[in-house]
Amino acid sequence: MQSPARPPAPASASAPGRPRTGRLRRPRLRAAQSRLARPWASAVARWRTANPYAVDSALAALVLFAASLQWVFPDEGGERLTPLGWLLGAATAVPLVWRRRAPFATAVAVSAATTAQGIHHAPPPDVMYGGLVALHATAALSGPAQRRFMLLGWLIGVSVTIDHKEGADPYEYAFQLLGVVCAYALGVLARVQRAYATELEDRARRLERERAADTERARAQERSRIARDMHDILAHAVSLMVVQAEAGPVVVRSDPARAEAAFDAIATTGRDAMTQLRRILGVLKEEEGGASARRLPQPQVSALAELVRQVAASTGLRIGLRASGEPRPLPPDAEVAAYRVVQEALTNTVKHAYASSAVVELDWTKEALTVTVTDDGRGPVPGAVGGHGLVGIRERAAACGGTAEAGRGPDGGFRVVVRLPAAVDRRAALG
Repeated sequence: MQSPARPPAPASASAPGRPRTGRLRRPRLRAAQSRLARPWASAVARWRTANPYAVDSALAALVLFAASLQWVFPDEGGERLTPLGWLLGAATAVPLVWRRRAPFATAVAVSAATTAQGIHHAPPPDVMYGGLVALHATAALSGPAQRRFMLLGWLIGVSVTIDHKEGADPYEYAFQLLGVVCAYALGVLARVQRAYATELEDRARRLERERAADTERARAQERSRIARDMHDILAHAVSLMVVQAEAGPVVVRSDPARAEAAFDAIATTGRDAMTQLRRILGVLKEEEGGASARRLPQPQVSALAELVRQVAASTGLRIGLRASGEPRPLPPDAEVAAYRVVQEALTNTVKHAYASSAVVELDWTKEALTVTVTDDGRGPVPGAVGGHGLVGIRERAAACGGTAEAGRGPDGGFRVVVRLPAAVDRRAALG
């Protein structure tokens, strides 16, 4: 006969498969506390934003009710309420309606009524409800001199009143004086908290204004950058197309192959310009679903050889590209700036210099890349003001922490020199 099977042993509280009741109860308890706290927080927020006269009137009525409890339920053998005593008791509560508009005057009126009620003894106040509220308002809203005067007056007044009270117990001194000090301390705490909240609000407003200014500044810089890129792209492309279009009709009959090559160059330049414009405008639009538009990579220093080859092939201008030193990494915007500077300088050479040759030099050092574009054209025109292209070159260099110079070359012609700091020297260059 088989013995009955034993019941399985209870799982240990620390077993990995058994839920821990305490850990499950704590989130539920916190959730319940949060649900209970929400109505209270909402009620406090509504109370703070309510009409101050209505709130203070309700507070005065509450103080009058609290002070009237000893009249409604008098002690056995205690003094009976007289009409003057009721008026004096009401005088300790009614001025609280103006506690926020005139805190010091309210405290003076309540102090006088409380003193008169204590002297009248019909009946004397057990707890100075109105005085405590008035002292709290004075500590929270009045100036330093008024706060100190009122605190000192209440401490002296309470001590003298209790000292002249018949049958006063020693604990009454501690109870009444501690109540005065606590009311004053709570008022000071409310004033400090209000000042702290005001400072936080001011700081938040300042940060919001600074954020808006930074956003607007970033937008202006982005608009300026896009305008420079569009100018460089369109000016370069249009200049090359104009040169090819002017050469096409001249050779269309004598050299049809060359004319066909010119028209092909115009088409190629136009397509390249459209591609670069789409690349720039890609930063201004988004695809459906919130994803950023796919953008082609920006031109870099490594693309300068192709740019020089394209300009030389399209215009017949002899252009040399020279590099010295060891290439170093540049920030992305400096890579784009170097390309655009050379592009704009060659465009100006094609449009204005009437040059037959140009030289692009890249001088790499440990600290920076120096880009120099020199042509053998007519040079700067005396009295002429630089156009948008030279302004854009200077702006690009400055945005990267570099410098730009433009003027007559050492052997005549026109020269553009731009210095762009390397990545390691970028922070120092920008200051």
